Amino acid sequence: MKEIPNLNYIIKISNGNRLFARNLLDILKKELPREIETYQLHLNDGDFTKTAGDVHKITHKIKILGLEKSCKMAEEYRRGLIRKSLTLKQDFEDLLTAMLIFIEKA
Repeated sequence: MKEIPNLNYIIKISNGNRLFARNLLDILKKELPREIETYQLHLNDGDFTKTAGDVHKITHKIKILGLEKSCKMAEEYRRGLIRKSLTLKQDFEDLLTAMLIFIEKA
């Protein structure tokens, strides 16, 4: 079964502070689409080093959305990119889509 993005980590670190939780979610809504766009640009340019860096940045958002197993997959994908491998590309991009859908509804 695939992991589903959730707010558990955000709720935990906000310690009940709804304003903090909302602000963090707003930051995700603003930054994630930009980071994905940069990832796609570097990937399309064939710049594996920059693409791996983009995946690393996005990994922090994956953690914030409570996706521990997916975070490990993203890290494996990042290491593959360093070796110029796109083996986990589709899995990673499916994850990005799920994250975007989730934050838009949250």
